[in-house]
Amino acid sequence: MKLPPESPSSGRNRRSFLKTSAAGLFSVVPSSYVFGVNSASGEQPPSGKVNVAAIGIGNQGGSNIKSLNSTGHCNIVALCDVDLKGKHTQKAQEEHPNAKCYTDFRVMFDEMADEIDAVLVATADHAHFCQAMLAMSLGKPVYVQKPLAHTFGQCERLMEMAERSGVATQMGNQGHSGANYFQFKAWTEAGVIKDVTRVTAHMNNPRRWHGWGASVAEYPSEPLPDGMDWEAWTSSAPEHPFSAKLHPAEWRSWYDYGCGAFGDWGPHILDTAHRFLKLGLPTKIEAIKRDQPNDFVFPQASTIRFHFPEREGMPPCDVTWYDGTKNKPEVEPELGIEVKGPGKVIYGKDLTFQGGSHSSPLVVVPKEKYLDIRETLPRTSGKNSDHFENFLLACKGEEETRSPFAVSGQLTQVFNLGIIAQRLGGTLDFDPKTQKITNHAEAQALLDPAPRSGWEEFYNL
Repeated sequence: MKLPPESPSSGRNRRSFLKTSAAGLFSVVPSSYVFGVNSASGEQPPSGKVNVAAIGIGNQGGSNIKSLNSTGHCNIVALCDVDLKGKHTQKAQEEHPNAKCYTDFRVMFDEMADEIDAVLVATADHAHFCQAMLAMSLGKPVYVQKPLAHTFGQCERLMEMAERSGVATQMGNQGHSGANYFQFKAWTEAGVIKDVTRVTAHMNNPRRWHGWGASVAEYPSEPLPDGMDWEAWTSSAPEHPFSAKLHPAEWRSWYDYGCGAFGDWGPHILDTAHRFLKLGLPTKIEAIKRDQPNDFVFPQASTIRFHFPEREGMPPCDVTWYDGTKNKPEVEPELGIEVKGPGKVIYGKDLTFQGGSHSSPLVVVPKEKYLDIRETLPRTSGKNSDHFENFLLACKGEEETRSPFAVSGQLTQVFNLGIIAQRLGGTLDFDPKTQKITNHAEAQALLDPAPRSGWEEFYNL
């Protein structure tokens, strides 16, 4: 394993670097270029492969690296993780011994930007924004794990930067390249799914914060492990002490760092409904239920309802989210279905559909109704690139990504709004045109909180 260089100190000329990279945004890699002789390095990658740098290489990151590498379309040239000595990051380092290793993504781009064609971001929710913004400012396509970002304002900036830079972007909700994506698209285009007025979505698996209840009154503190770069881990979020309740896998539980069940599972359950029903942004978000709410961690269970207005000839639609092990939506007995596992029920004018998560296809319910119409339902081939191959082929100019930031950004913003309702309770009135919460000053402030001192540059790229 190559030892990483030291992290940048506060005295390093970071501001100059960021200003230079932002100024050169449109001259580094023009948006019309694709990989090959016009790559960032100006050289043809071996066998036309994309040189990928991975930021976040343990757990989910390690799985993503394996999936990208298995396509045969990429070389893993850099590995960046704040905890290179951690047990969870060893496998990726062992499997890619020729990749250069770093603990700070800023140093990585300083030293080898010209050797990198695309970037995987698979870090904690709160860290996605700065890493993806810097990558795009340097003309690098990015694959960012779901949810896209930690706050509404961060998503807005990422969408704007993606449009401005013209690079390929993909959020890591893998099901958006699977059977459910192509089926939902075909069924809405054929008018099978139409006039939807209600969707219920549920994620009732146990979560890491379940059992903590309302007892959490502060962030715990433990000694920092050897080699851990806590400054880089904290990124632009509020600073709290290191503890095993934050790293390597518990950060999703905490409002300051994670997006709870919404950010973890919403992108796998509600993505196709949001996209193909053209839901956009809601006008009202209601916290119907909050079990043991807490100022630090997510509720033990919650029910959040979003009201989406009429749009493009489609009727208003209510989407209700249920999480918590026993907090399941009630379903009409005549549908003959059971609510189990993460999933959804979609209520249209003439038909009702039940679906699971990720790429799980929809079924028409009750079964008798499906049997009546099954011969008329559109069919899809299923012969398509998966989510990882789709991204790499888009990097090479051969496909368009299926979950670009222009799509996944607004989807994530819906969850950002829901999290604020989980956190504060009550009813939030939201104006999609001005992108403001009009009836709650504290909630409005949470849409786009200021970054931690020293990380402002990423908000100004």
